[in-house]
Amino acid sequence: MTETNLPGATAVPNEFLVRPAQADGAHAAHHDHTHSDRADACAPAASARTVAEQLAVILADLKPLVPVRVSLDAARGLVLAEDVLSATDTPPFDNSAMDGYAVIRADLLGASAQNPINLPVVADLAAGTAENPHLMRGQVARIMTGAPIPDGADAVVPIEDTDQGTDRVTIVRAPTAAAHVRRAGEDAHAGDRVLGAGSVLWPTRVAAAASAGTSSVLVHPAPRVAVISTGSELVTPGSPTRRGQIPDSNSFLLAAAVTEAGGVAIRVGAVPDDDDTLRALLTDLAGTVDVIVLSGGVSVGAYDVVKAVLQPLGTVHFGPVKMQPGKPQGFGRWPATENVPGPLIFALPGNPVSAYVSFEVFVRPALRRLLGHPELHRRTITATVADGWNSPPGRAQYMPVIVTHRTDSGTETGTDTDTDGTRDGTHIEVRPASRGGSGSHLVAGLAQATGLAIVSEDTTHVRGGDLITVMLSS
Repeated sequence: MTETNLPGATAVPNEFLVRPAQADGAHAAHHDHTHSDRADACAPAASARTVAEQLAVILADLKPLVPVRVSLDAARGLVLAEDVLSATDTPPFDNSAMDGYAVIRADLLGASAQNPINLPVVADLAAGTAENPHLMRGQVARIMTGAPIPDGADAVVPIEDTDQGTDRVTIVRAPTAAAHVRRAGEDAHAGDRVLGAGSVLWPTRVAAAASAGTSSVLVHPAPRVAVISTGSELVTPGSPTRRGQIPDSNSFLLAAAVTEAGGVAIRVGAVPDDDDTLRALLTDLAGTVDVIVLSGGVSVGAYDVVKAVLQPLGTVHFGPVKMQPGKPQGFGRWPATENVPGPLIFALPGNPVSAYVSFEVFVRPALRRLLGHPELHRRTITATVADGWNSPPGRAQYMPVIVTHRTDSGTETGTDTDTDGTRDGTHIEVRPASRGGSGSHLVAGLAQATGLAIVSEDTTHVRGGDLITVMLSS
């Protein structure tokens, strides 16, 4: 299995090929016209953008957020905006790698179980001690892991090679040269670059910065992202519903996706289809967040409130994208004030699968750019189709799929995707996560998906046995 990257923002996604299938026949997808995703089921307009063109517009002038200095406690997952240099040698002094005895090796060259050597213990050195007794020939110091090696000592004998004496100790094995001595600066010298700008501060890198004597780091902050669902039919999950009402799942879905991408999610929840209410909410949010993500109300319905409020501003573009699900898209900014740019605005379709696919394809890369993250896109793999499906003509399809490893005997071995291709009789296979296929309302089936299979615009039939590109989501 070949691992690839998602297409660049300036390239039309012709790489999204299903092989060896050719486009044939009319697509058999069911047209589901709904309040919030009505246009998603219709054939694309001639002016529709490709996925790559839409992504290029989004990323064109997007830069990482202005760096801020934060404590190491608050740095995990953020991206460095400057190099981290070691303030001191690491470690700063020679120290013991073992609990045992600091010794002068020449005193113990003949030590063995048959020829034990007994020497006086003249000091007891714990980790953190500032003591530095100078050992003379024939003397040893009991020493704990991490304690400074005393002057005169040149090796450490592990406690296992002794009788653990405290006044005198019997040693039954001669140490090798510099045995169990950690030298000052062997990890890093003062002034060495420990971490480079652009590094993501995962736990091990936070530890490296701390070890280098750094208490705070300059990073690109996590973008603050307001998440809003629109629709008078939406109610808080768990609330009683009457006919025509449904639980709001999108705000929870998108807020969780924001957090997973590295942003700070501010889940506003659902607002009704009322222009004044939405306009007032967006005005209040504009000065407090970096991004606003809305779902619903972006198509051609009579109550598409998001489009009604934002389109007249002239700073948010609405238009179709050649993709399924997720055709109706809106992107832009809230109007600037006092030369300060307003927050980015993503207006996504309202059906849950459409909203999720739109987030993964467009919003997530933008959030990663704001974070200064070196990897904008999900990892992709090539896998074999187990069960085929139809795809609409003229649009890149993103099918939620379950990714599994299958052995030659037919046994499923889980969803780990570290293995590339076929090896040791194991094959990577994908099948639609829901029996309903890519229907944009199938949120329960979406929960089973571990990736999105990407079908090219010119393919209408995906067959079992074809090879397909899959964007991994877990």
